[in-house]
Amino acid sequence: MINEKYLKNEEKIALSLRSLYSKYGYLPYKMSKFEEYDLYADKKDFLISDRIITFTDTAGKLMALKPDVTLSIIKHTANEAGTKQKVYYCENVYRVLGSAKEFNEIMQVGLECVGDIDAYDEYEVISLSAQSLEEISNSYVIEVSHMGILNAVLEKINKDSAFRTEILDAVKKKSKHEIEKTLERYSCNEMGELIYPLINVSANPECALSELEGLNVSDSFTGALSELKELFALLKDTPYYDRLRIDFSIVNDMNYYNGLVFNGYVEGVCECVLYGGRYDKLLKKMGKEQGGIGFAIYTELLNGLNKSNQKYDVDVLLIYKDTSSIREVKATIEEQIRQGKSVSAQRAIPDKLRYRELLEI
Repeated sequence: MINEKYLKNEEKIALSLRSLYSKYGYLPYKMSKFEEYDLYADKKDFLISDRIITFTDTAGKLMALKPDVTLSIIKHTANEAGTKQKVYYCENVYRVLGSAKEFNEIMQVGLECVGDIDAYDEYEVISLSAQSLEEISNSYVIEVSHMGILNAVLEKINKDSAFRTEILDAVKKKSKHEIEKTLERYSCNEMGELIYPLINVSANPECALSELEGLNVSDSFTGALSELKELFALLKDTPYYDRLRIDFSIVNDMNYYNGLVFNGYVEGVCECVLYGGRYDKLLKKMGKEQGGIGFAIYTELLNGLNKSNQKYDVDVLLIYKDTSSIREVKATIEEQIRQGKSVSAQRAIPDKLRYRELLEI
């Protein structure tokens, strides 16, 4: 049996999340460290980093160290009508990140539901994202958006792709000034009445959905709003409802995402630790007539989360001399371990090791 006391924080989190996902019928998914480069080549804008680490195998085929798990899951999902594949994973991905453009190995834990997706599946995935963050911290929030809402507004304005790129960037920043400048540059100032409510909407789901009801945009807008209402009605009676927020500044690539998108944050970490969304368009691009929704948690961001609460690196520091009896050292260590303590045997006290008890032989 694994003693969680001796696991790293990210390992404890992965263990608890695997147990959680299994309870809901998600099966473990394991993939190779690498896939053929072609899987990622034309979908770089779906990836967080567009720099892919590649190499040529012994047969001359261009391969890539996996920068993502979702694409592999979709690739290996059968096109079967009326069914769905539910999987979870705990995998390392490989990316080039940061201004230094260094290679990084990053642990991801997440799940995907691919197939005949319905309202329950959306509820379940959002619910599991909240339960996942609850396993990590008592203080967290999940921000939820719907790409259909923003897309309906952009279709109403009906400008070219350059406008869409600029206005989406301004919406991400929640910058009224940049939105005003963009609308003026494209001679559609009057459309601000559709965009400003999205960046100014209340974070409270009930208030936000009520505020948006007054917008007369299109049938697709009304349909997306109805989906959000149905989702939050299901979430209303859950213990984590008060952790949910509405935020339409969450903008993912519209070439891939078509419905719910959501981000998760925990207190003590300045970055988003959970990313999720519905990606039916990605499946279509990969030749699948199905829907998909899932999320990933970047556990390496959580490594230092509980560090301030950990006063000691080891329970017992055992100092022994050259003249000490090795048998006595061995017996002392085994006795301490039987008592449930961790022991570090050293000849001298390490500078940075934090210990609860000092024993000398």
